[in-house]
Amino acid sequence: MAMRNLYEVLGVDRRANGDEIKRAYRRLARSHHPDVSSDKAQAEHRFKEINEAYEVLSDPQKRAHYDRFGVVGNGAPGASDFGFGPSPFGDIFDMFFGERMGAQPRSTASRGADLRYDLQISLEEAFTGTIREITFEHLAQCETCRGSGAAPGTLIVPCDRCGGTGTMRVGRQTPLGQFVTQTTCNACRGEGQLIRQPCPACVGGGRVRMQAELSVKVPAGVDDGSRIRIAGKGEAGLRGGPPGDLYVYLGVAPHRLLKRDGMDTSVEIPISFPQAALGAEIVAPSLEGDLPMEIPGGTQSGTTFRLRGHGMPNVRGSQRGDHFVTVRVAVPAKLAKRQRELLEEFARAGGDRIEDRSFFDKVRDAFKPE
Repeated sequence: MAMRNLYEVLGVDRRANGDEIKRAYRRLARSHHPDVSSDKAQAEHRFKEINEAYEVLSDPQKRAHYDRFGVVGNGAPGASDFGFGPSPFGDIFDMFFGERMGAQPRSTASRGADLRYDLQISLEEAFTGTIREITFEHLAQCETCRGSGAAPGTLIVPCDRCGGTGTMRVGRQTPLGQFVTQTTCNACRGEGQLIRQPCPACVGGGRVRMQAELSVKVPAGVDDGSRIRIAGKGEAGLRGGPPGDLYVYLGVAPHRLLKRDGMDTSVEIPISFPQAALGAEIVAPSLEGDLPMEIPGGTQSGTTFRLRGHGMPNVRGSQRGDHFVTVRVAVPAKLAKRQRELLEEFARAGGDRIEDRSFFDKVRDAFKPE
C-alpha cells in the first residue's frame, strides 16, 4: 500500500487530541465496515487503512515516532508487532459492547452469598412477638489468614502469565487487520493473583465452614411467610468482600382453636339451648385470654359476634385487628329424665313450633302450580 498521511486517513488535524482521534476512528469504522458496505473489496481496503492509522495515532509512542520520521517500525506505515498494547479491535469492542474487555485488572473481592433459615413459631408467638435462638452453618472468614487465603507471612503476587488482568488476549493477523480473542487466564483462573503458599486452615479458600448461634427478634404481628433480614450474617465475602445477609423465613403453625385471616382472628364455640334462647354472659377464647361477652336472648346457631380490637397487632404500628366469635347451639346427645320431662312440657306449650315459617313458605310456594 502506498504511503498515506495517517492524519488524512482519519480526517483529523495533526494537533488533534486522543478523544478527537477516537471519535473520528469510530465514525469511519462504522461507515466503512465491510458488513455494512455494498462494495466489499473497497470496504475491506478502506477499513484496514483506517485501523492501521488509528493503531498508530492512538499510541503516544508510535504517534511520536510517526510525527518525527513519517514512518512506523521498519518503514511500513501502520506496521507494528502484536502485543498486549492498544489494539484497534479493542475500540471496536468499545463501540459495540461499551467497555474494553480485559483493559483493567480484575478485582478478586466479591460479596458473600445470602443464607436462608426457616423458623417455625406458634400463633401465640406471632401475636406477642418473641426472641428465638437459632443455630446454623455458614462460611466464615478464616481467622488464620484473615480471608486472604495465603499462609501467614507469605505474599499474594500478581499473576505472571496474564500480568494481573485475569485474562489472556490472543491475536492473529487477517486481511482486515489484527483479530483479538480473549479468554480467562488458566493460571490464576481469572483472579489476576496467585497464592504461592496457601493457608493451611482454609487451604487457600479464605473461608471455613463454622456453626453460628444467633438471637432472632420476631416482632408482634408477623404472618406466615414473613421474612426477617439480618444484615451481614450470611456467607463471608471473598478476598475482603462484604458478607452476605441472613434471611429468616417464618412459618406460623396452625392453632387448635383459633383461625387467622390477616389481622383478624376467629373462633367457634358451643352454647346451650337455654343460653341461646334466654341470653347469657359467656367467655370466648382469644389470643389474649378469655374475653367476656354477652349473648342476647334469641340468638340463632351460627351467629357471629365481632369483638373490635382483639385480633392480631399490626407489625408496623399500634393498630389491632378484630376477633370474631361464632356460636353454635349444641344439642345434647342424652337427656336426663327431668330434662326430658321439661322439654316435653315445653313442646306441649308450643315450644316445638317454629316462629319464622318464611323458609317453609318459600318451599311450599316453589311447588305450587302456576
